[in-house]
Amino acid sequence: MIRNRLRNSFVAVAIAAALISPIAHAGDARKDDSLEAAVKGTWRTPANVQRDVWRKPVDALTFWGLKPGMAVLELSPGGGWWTEILAPYARLTKGTYAATAADLNNPELSQAARDGRAQFEKKFSDQTLYGPITYVNFGLKSQGLGAPNSVDFVLNGRNIHNWMANDILDKVMAESFAVLKSGGVLAIEEHRNAPETVQDPKAPTGYVTEAYVIAAAEKAGFKLAARSDLYANPKDDRDHPFGVWTLPPARRTAPQGQPANPNFDSAPYDAIGESDRMILRFVKP
Repeated sequence: MIRNRLRNSFVAVAIAAALISPIAHAGDARKDDSLEAAVKGTWRTPANVQRDVWRKPVDALTFWGLKPGMAVLELSPGGGWWTEILAPYARLTKGTYAATAADLNNPELSQAARDGRAQFEKKFSDQTLYGPITYVNFGLKSQGLGAPNSVDFVLNGRNIHNWMANDILDKVMAESFAVLKSGGVLAIEEHRNAPETVQDPKAPTGYVTEAYVIAAAEKAGFKLAARSDLYANPKDDRDHPFGVWTLPPARRTAPQGQPANPNFDSAPYDAIGESDRMILRFVKP
């Protein structure tokens, strides 16, 4: 009887292992060699590569659900930290990459904004590397982010506080929802405020609560699919003289619009590192 029990126990363990092992192997199968190649690309700016320790691009994009062949839209890409990865990835996997840019149809657009767009387009003009990039006019007066139901993956890298400051958060969320296909992903990275904070709708410090972001996305029709602490930084107490911009990579030493203060001691803020951030994945039903 004891022998039978041992045999039965062994069989049960073997069955359990058989049920578990496909999950582990499925994780291996999901490894995206093209994404690894894009992140390791020699074309990436050295300063951007140095930030990988904070932004963990492979882990983040995998969590968000980026897959080969997707139509990707990046909102307000700034200097192109994500672009250096996403555009080559789209080319390698026969997907497409688009980015929002200063609205050239706006007659009030500043020359600085026009120059910024021109510089960005020049930086990413090599189609043998980045593929053909589509630029979508974006701003206070722009309408829509592209044809409805045409995009698989929309990425927002730390822009929500800016949209809050300009009173266009609802507009951007609604337009993101419209451009995404059913089942499409809205990927969000944002400086994370303490959960008990009463959120200022203008986000003057650059920090936003997860609850505020989730409410804005759900108002547009999105469903929260997952959240992660991949970008958590417990050293960040959010108590900085110039908001989140006191921290790397901005390292602000004076109020915005004022000359840099050479006497400001940035060392304590450099020791904190980059901000504590939320990383959220929303899906369009």
